[in-house]
Amino acid sequence: MAPTGAQGKRARARPRGAAERERGTGAGAPTAAGERPRPPWYPLPLSELLILVGAIGTIVGLRRGVSNGGPALFAGLGAVMIGTVEVTLREHLSGYRSHALILALLPTIAFHSAVALGVSAFTRVPSWLQVALLLIDGAIFTFLFKVLRARFVDSRRERTFAGRR
Repeated sequence: MAPTGAQGKRARARPRGAAERERGTGAGAPTAAGERPRPPWYPLPLSELLILVGAIGTIVGLRRGVSNGGPALFAGLGAVMIGTVEVTLREHLSGYRSHALILALLPTIAFHSAVALGVSAFTRVPSWLQVALLLIDGAIFTFLFKVLRARFVDSRRERTFAGRR
């Protein structure tokens, strides 16, 4: 028997795939599980404010130019990075969304930069060192990605299991 009245209108008005998205199945399913995790300082949107202030500082630094606005530019970029990494790490570790790629790249980039800058402070960086660094970077990235991905899968499993109780 077909739905009648208001039920029939609501059922027909829903776009295709809406039922699957609501249940979390199908092609249109979101990749997130449940609600976004709350930070320890919940009522205060600290990370979002840090990203906003950092973006403003970055814009001010860029408008002044690198020679005059350098400190504002670097402080702004640092604030945006800290706020973004905090949100990314919180979402990843809680099993909400996987950010294994970003979180594995950050230490790899930091390691590569530290070695390259450290060597270049004393001498010209030889090309064989760059090749060796790329191989080491690949190993660090692969290791961190696998560890972070396994951590996310465990957290996602716990999150979905807790949601079914």
